[in-house]
This record gives sequence, C-alpha cells and structure tokens, in this order.
Amino acid sequence: MEQWNDKRYHNLNFELRQQFGKKMVKLSLDGGFTCPNRDGTLSEKGCVFCSERGSGDFAGEANSPVSTQINDQIELLRGKWPNVGYLGYLQNFTNTYGSMGRLQNLYREILSDTRIEGLVIATRADCLEEEVITLLETLSRETFLWVELGIQSIHASTRDWMNRHEDLDQAMAMIDRLQSCGIRVVIHLILGLPGESREEMIESVKVVGNLHPWGMKLHLLHIMTKTPLAQWYREHPFDMMEKETYIDLLVDCLAQLPPESTIHRLTGDAPRDRLIAPKWAVRKRLILNGVDRELRQRNLWQGKNWTGSKRVWKFNG
Repeated sequence: MEQWNDKRYHNLNFELRQQFGKKMVKLSLDGGFTCPNRDGTLSEKGCVFCSERGSGDFAGEANSPVSTQINDQIELLRGKWPNVGYLGYLQNFTNTYGSMGRLQNLYREILSDTRIEGLVIATRADCLEEEVITLLETLSRETFLWVELGIQSIHASTRDWMNRHEDLDQAMAMIDRLQSCGIRVVIHLILGLPGESREEMIESVKVVGNLHPWGMKLHLLHIMTKTPLAQWYREHPFDMMEKETYIDLLVDCLAQLPPESTIHRLTGDAPRDRLIAPKWAVRKRLILNGVDRELRQRNLWQGKNWTGSKRVWKFNG
C-alpha cells in the first residue's frame, strides 16, 4: 500500500513539502479579470454554480494592487501559519483572458515579491492561445507553476445544463498539451451535480484520471446565494448528497485515480453566510476525517483500483 505521510491519498500538503521542504500556503489574489462566459463573448450568464466573485469568494479585492493584496493576505494568515512559504493564486474568473502585455505584467509583478515562491493560475481551456502557452512554459522554467482548469463533468447533458460553453474534447486535448510542455495541470470536477448518477460521477473521475493530471480537485456541489444555481434550485429543488454518502463516494473515486496525481481538494469552501445547501459542507474537517477513517476501514488507498499504466511527466520548475 502506498501512503503519503499519514494519508492514504497523495495530498497536496505532502507534495508541496516534498518540493519546498516546508508548508506552503496559497494567497488568493484577484487579477481583475472577467470571463468569456460572462462578458457576452460566449454568454452573459456564467456557469450556473459561479458566484459574482467568479468562484473566488476568499480572494483579495480587485480594486487593490496585487502587491497590496499580497501584503493583506500574508497579514491575515500570519497568525495561523507563521512559518510557511507562499504561492500567488489567481483564482477567480479566467486569469489568461487578457492581452499578452497585461498577463505578462501581472504574472511578473506577483513573482517579483520575494516572498512568493510560485504561481497558480485558474483559467479556461479555450482561453489559452499559443502565445499564452509559450509565456506559461517560460514562467514554469523560472518558478513553480501550475494551471487549474475546470472540467466539472464529462457528460454532455450536465455540461449544457451548467452553461459551460466549452468543448470537452478541446479541453481534454489542452490538458495533455500543457503537460507535454512541462506545465503542471490541476483539473476540477464537481460531484453531486443534479441528474448525475453515482456511476456517472465515477466515470468522470476515471476519464480525467486517464489523462494523468499532475493534480485534481474534487468539489462537492455547493448552492450559494447570488448564483444562477440558487434560483434554479428554488424552482427545481433536488436532493443533495448526505455527508456519509459523499464520503463513501470520495473513497471510491480516490481508489480509481492514478497514485501519482496530487489531490488538491476533496470538498470545497464556501462562506457560511452564503451557503444555501448542503449545510453540513462547512464542517470540512469532519469530511476529511471521515475520508481517512473510511479508507482505513475499507482498506483502500489512492490508486488501489487504478487499472491504467503509469505515465511520467517531466515538469519544468
């Protein structure tokens, strides 16, 4: 059985300690971007689950320079984590959706802060032009960098319902392309989307696992105020997963994933005052403890039921 410190899954804390020799913390920064799924290029509604902050509700303020945001975030976290390293995290909206000059200046400004030891960029697969990929490849040779892409589900009916306006085949090909350039990629999937069976959720996990991503985020579906999903839920109420059902599903998903993929998240974060359902989701520690317990009780670990071959990526940085 593979084990990553005291965990039975390849957790991010383990991976970053291997890379940096210490605990690393992401500083959520707002680069002031929008999204083609909001500005009318593809749609004006955005993805159904996305908040008005572009799913970056804990990020800094967009009207503040990133240097100020970095200082504010470090000051906020210093009491909890006094002796850690920091990664700049452009989380909300689409952080490659801008001119080359703007992107390069922003990324360089973040990395010019000597306290920042790496860069994380969340974006869409259809917002990665060739010159942007070249820029990311260059940066990945200079610093520790990863790119986050939201697949959310592989199922066409679900993706249409989410208002993704993104070609799945293009997105899957982009994941492979980025990693072939030595750029780490983290893929997001949402579990608990209405209309999807347990088998369909696990199928999404298996398909994405076959891409051998450097990292994965498994999100529990959150219904938050001021999102299109909140209105849809009022008009079309559906049953949300119970905590134990979700934990059981997570354990089965982990067992299906390649052991070399780093698990960045097993649930999600939502402001308590904005979370409509499921209310138990705010008890994140209970969920993670439940996963650890269930893995032990069922004698499972990440990769135990993985049937694919191992693929070794050569990442920059």
